[in-house]
Amino acid sequence: MSTALDCRDVCIDIEASCILSNVNLVVEQGEFVAVLGANGSGKTTLMRAILGLLPLTSGQIDVFGTPIARFRDWPRLAYVPQRLHSAGAVPVSVHEVVGAGLISPHQRLPRRGDRRRVEEALAQVGLADRRRDRFDSLSGGQQRRVMIAAALAKDAEMYVLDEPTAGVDAESQQSISETFGKMRERGRTILLVTHELGPFAALASRIVVLGSPRGETATVLYDGPPPVPDHLLERVWHHSEDVVMRATEPGVLEPGAG
Repeated sequence: MSTALDCRDVCIDIEASCILSNVNLVVEQGEFVAVLGANGSGKTTLMRAILGLLPLTSGQIDVFGTPIARFRDWPRLAYVPQRLHSAGAVPVSVHEVVGAGLISPHQRLPRRGDRRRVEEALAQVGLADRRRDRFDSLSGGQQRRVMIAAALAKDAEMYVLDEPTAGVDAESQQSISETFGKMRERGRTILLVTHELGPFAALASRIVVLGSPRGETATVLYDGPPPVPDHLLERVWHHSEDVVMRATEPGVLEPGAG
């Protein structure tokens, strides 16, 4: 089995504050790993560093065997960000948002089959009938489902999902979990950040818990099979709001391309 992700002694500072310290995480290709932790434990910070969107203070992250600073094969990765806002001043359709996920610095023109991939991805998240609607006319939960469709359309090797079902109704959550269950069966690697496993509980083969022991800087508190030890579940975990992203930012649909 090949390694999809290797984080070694990762430390990340933001504005002179240490957010993560000595994080070690190895994910093999085909694994479904859930990353849990309290609000502010650095889950989204770690995901953004894995995608090359945040610099490391120290340590190293390799993606598919290549240091993230030199990684350029972005079509192998798909990212669903934690939060996003539509760009109201720029009218863009749902179909165009999903299609934008297929564009990269190396592939700027549509390819044969792209339209089919977009339509199939929208059907998977139950929004095929909204493909011509403006993206900013959708509810927050529907916008999140569009971003999931954008990730699915790429048919990537590794999916980084940051709270993919936040604000999504229970029926759609179940459908989304079933979709990524099928991706796992196809050998895709999935890294899921969530404050509760919900419909993904049966899919995660490993649980990683980030947190701050004794008030120290956040690091890995647990890395192993489910269930999570009870003493790590004492605090209520909330959905973090430390990152706000726009759907038109290059990093959302093509991490590291900017």
